[in-house]
Amino acid sequence: MVWGGARHLALAADLVREGRAWPSPLADAIPDLIAMRGRPVCVLASGDPFHYGIGATLAAHVDPAEMLVSPAPSAFALAAGRLGWPVQDTACLSVHGRALERTVPHLQPGARLLLLSWDGSTPARLAALLAARGFGPSRMTVLEAMGGPRERIRTATAAGFGLDGVDPLNTVAIEVVAEPRAMVLPLVPGLPDAMFESDGQLTKREVRAMTLAALAPRRGERLWDVGAGSGSVGIEWMLCHPSLRTIAIEARADRAARAVRNALALGVPDLRLVEGEAPAALAGLPAPDAVFVGGGAGDPGVLDAVWAALRPGGRLVVNAVSIETEAILSERFRRHGGELVRVQVSRADRVGGMHGWRSAMPVTRWAVTKGGGE
Repeated sequence: MVWGGARHLALAADLVREGRAWPSPLADAIPDLIAMRGRPVCVLASGDPFHYGIGATLAAHVDPAEMLVSPAPSAFALAAGRLGWPVQDTACLSVHGRALERTVPHLQPGARLLLLSWDGSTPARLAALLAARGFGPSRMTVLEAMGGPRERIRTATAAGFGLDGVDPLNTVAIEVVAEPRAMVLPLVPGLPDAMFESDGQLTKREVRAMTLAALAPRRGERLWDVGAGSGSVGIEWMLCHPSLRTIAIEARADRAARAVRNALALGVPDLRLVEGEAPAALAGLPAPDAVFVGGGAGDPGVLDAVWAALRPGGRLVVNAVSIETEAILSERFRRHGGELVRVQVSRADRVGGMHGWRSAMPVTRWAVTKGGGE
């Protein structure tokens, strides 16, 4: 039995006696494929099946000892060979069935990107995204049907992109060039407030950077952002590393929708939004490795719920601006320990014809790591 995409089966038609094409979604085929254990099964795949390929999917269900894998040059390897790019210095991404906005965190001046496309429309859509964000001078190379008789390589700038008739089987190479006002995401926490759509319910830049430092993200961890508002803390958590996940909990529908828009615009479309009021909205959610409470900390039930859900060794960070909530944090500090910090930020502002300091409300931050016996 030979499994593969319809295109792969057509290429091997003279050799295949019995073939089955992947359904959509592909996961629907897994039970049937697993049921064939004990008889020879061949799976056709382009390039390296463990680099954005079917191999990783199958390995989640089939012991590697039962598999014989014969990788071929991937699209990334072929494209790098055509362009003379060192792969170790190039971001290799996939927008095949994924949001184009995943590229946003990688749009750094001078960066090189290789992207697996979804179809023939992907290069033009990428060009529009780049131009809209101030990367119009970026050089885009579209490599079509590499390794076959239809292979074609064409180049254009993002702002002047006009390539037509692009083969659906294509890979896009981008050499990033930023205009002076391009929307480049800094590589450290504390994005400018103006990068977030907000109704004012936003953890401000300086406090946000301090909050992310206390949350101390580590590879593969999950954050609960409770009272997410504009979603800024959960978004920046995910920007720290592609393996990080966020579940944002927000009671107001308008703010929940705004947080989703911010996540998409800032390149983390996989942020999960739960619309509802804590603590009830927390029931049944996967356990967090870290929790940030930016709204709702005045309800002791919220703090009790997140503390109970937090894994041992997990970090809890709570910010407060009201005297009443500060008193609650002081009591929790006495009970669980941790660190209690108050910070106030002042910004220069016009005072008549001169300038003076205008102070924001002070923020009290409680940060604590949960012990194994709590």
